[in-house]
Amino acid sequence: MSERGRLRRANRDPRFVRAVRTTRELLPGDEGLGDALSTAADRPSDVVARYLAESGVGESAAREAGLAAIQVWQALSERVGRGGGECDATILFTDIVGFSTWVLDAGDELALELLRAVARAVEPPIAAGRGRVVKRLGDGHMAVFFDPRAAVDATFEIQQRMDELEIAGYRPRLRAGLHLGRPRRLGSDYLGTDVNIAARVSAAAGPGEVLISHAVLASIDPGDLRVKRVRGFRAKGAPRDLEVYRLSRY
Repeated sequence: MSERGRLRRANRDPRFVRAVRTTRELLPGDEGLGDALSTAADRPSDVVARYLAESGVGESAAREAGLAAIQVWQALSERVGRGGGECDATILFTDIVGFSTWVLDAGDELALELLRAVARAVEPPIAAGRGRVVKRLGDGHMAVFFDPRAAVDATFEIQQRMDELEIAGYRPRLRAGLHLGRPRRLGSDYLGTDVNIAARVSAAAGPGEVLISHAVLASIDPGDLRVKRVRGFRAKGAPRDLEVYRLSRY
């Protein structure tokens, strides 16, 4: 057997593949990197990981070694940028109240114009507050911040920008909710109970309102903010003892 043939055989040897996979489990980062959820983003590392995961037939040691290298690289990059796994994050959800009803009469062209204008209103304050847009949700956004006060300030800046927005006589009103927790990062997305709580807090907000959980309130100095507890807050998927507050500026 030629040298190339021996290498190809070793590459496909189940024992060798298992050994490399076991090594991956000991390395920092997402040991499950390579599935559809963990490679859904368009970062260069995700594209390469998708290519490795989908290339060839069956499993190989080379595939596992390549994914291991990307796994470690992503883990180190996230750690330097404070973007990784087990650390506190303030999660923001926003959406336009009544958008679905308005768009039925407005049509697709005006809807696209509105969504672009909303993105210009929402995304710059997030970036200025050193937050990151995790995903765009039609008429809404999900973002994460690693400074809760920066998240609150960015949200008020967003609401101020939205107050100045008008499309064909329509003045969209945005609701926003924030929760601080330790969501699980998977690829470029964040998952877990704390993400669900943030979404429920946002869904309970009224037009133009900013709601926050007690975890956010306990992490900021509310001296220049008017804080009012939302009594009897209940939401499916949220803890029964969750305390939620309505924020406004003096």
